[in-house]
Amino acid sequence: MNQQLNQRQVPAPTARLTFRRMTEDDLDDMAALLGDPRVMRYYPRPKDRDEALSWIRWNQGLYRQQGFGLWLLTLRATGEFVGDCGLTPQQVEGVVELEVGYRVRAELQGNGYATEAAAACRDHARDVLDAKRLVAIIRPDNTPSQRVAQKIGLPFERDAVSRNGLPVRIHAASL
Repeated sequence: MNQQLNQRQVPAPTARLTFRRMTEDDLDDMAALLGDPRVMRYYPRPKDRDEALSWIRWNQGLYRQQGFGLWLLTLRATGEFVGDCGLTPQQVEGVVELEVGYRVRAELQGNGYATEAAAACRDHARDVLDAKRLVAIIRPDNTPSQRVAQKIGLPFERDAVSRNGLPVRIHAASL
C-alpha cells in the first residue's frame, strides 16, 4: 500500500456528500456536533469544546500516522456541514479492527446521509486501503446505527464489551 498516496486521499464524493480532513477551523461545527445530546445519546456523554478540539487533533494524528481517520462531511450542493464519517483503528477484545464510524447533525438525521457516507468509507477501505475486514462497534440500544451498518453490508457478528467496559454489538464483514 502506498502510504503517501493514502494520506492525501479521502473517500470519493457521493451523490450528495463530500469528505475532507478536519482542521482546527472546524471547531465550531465539531463542538456543536459532539456537544449535542441528541447526536451523542448513545455515548457516555456529549463532549465539551476542549474535547471537540482534542477530537480534531486525534483525527489529524490518524491522518498522519494511518492515512485515514474520521473526515468532515459536507453537502455537495451547498457546502453545509453534515457531520463526520470515516475509518479508525479500534481495539475490540484484544484485536485491532478497522471501524467505520458516523455522526450526522440531529436535524439532518433520517435523510440517508450516514448510510451514504458509511458506504463510501467502506468502499474506500476496500478499494484504496486494501482492507480485508471492516467493523462497526455500536451500542445495543442504538438501532439507527445498527440499521446503517446492515445497509452497508455489515451484519451483526457478536456482542462484546468496549474498552471502557460498555456493552457493544459488533457488526462486521470481509471486504
